[in-house]
Amino acid sequence: MAPATSSVITLDINGEKYTLPVDHRTTLLDALREHLDLTGTKKGCDQGQCGACTVLLDGRRAVSCLQLAVAAEGRAVTTIEGVAEDGQLHPVQQAFLDLDGYQCGYCTPGQICSALSVIEEHAAGWPSAVTADVRPEAGPPPLSADEIRERMSGNLCRCGAYVSIVQAVARAAEERQAEAQQVEEQQVGEQQGEKRQAELKETAA
Repeated sequence: MAPATSSVITLDINGEKYTLPVDHRTTLLDALREHLDLTGTKKGCDQGQCGACTVLLDGRRAVSCLQLAVAAEGRAVTTIEGVAEDGQLHPVQQAFLDLDGYQCGYCTPGQICSALSVIEEHAAGWPSAVTADVRPEAGPPPLSADEIRERMSGNLCRCGAYVSIVQAVARAAEERQAEAQQVEEQQVGEQQGEKRQAELKETAA
């Protein structure tokens, strides 16, 4: 008996479940575009070299033209269609829009998905090929233009909008850092308030 060449799979895409039959050779990119009509993810080189088809798998970037659809089952897939929330652009999307981080726009979905991952990778302390001090205790390196260019180097822009792309990623990263710092300060304030209340209760007792 010949082995099966197709399967029915369920993909978790942008928080929604999609069940579909696919040939085992179908890439995630083709499943998104041809089977599910999620055409925001673009097909460029189809060889994993241009980055136009970048999506997030469990929060980490991946080129969907080299990812088999059957291998994405059970993983959280985020495409450009799932980046905005409640009709509000994500800060990365807004930065690309405000700073003209695009021209024709064909590579932009992949650029944005990659930028989302770059910002989180940097915040987690991941070094890049241009990071001077890669010791864990050194913490995240400054997200300089060189760092951004290196980390985004897998995403090509044939229009040459690289200067604006770097600026957009830098601004979005700064906003993410400021937001994280604000949350941290709020948590510290709440903890201090709870501690103070506990001390007052002990004093009253």
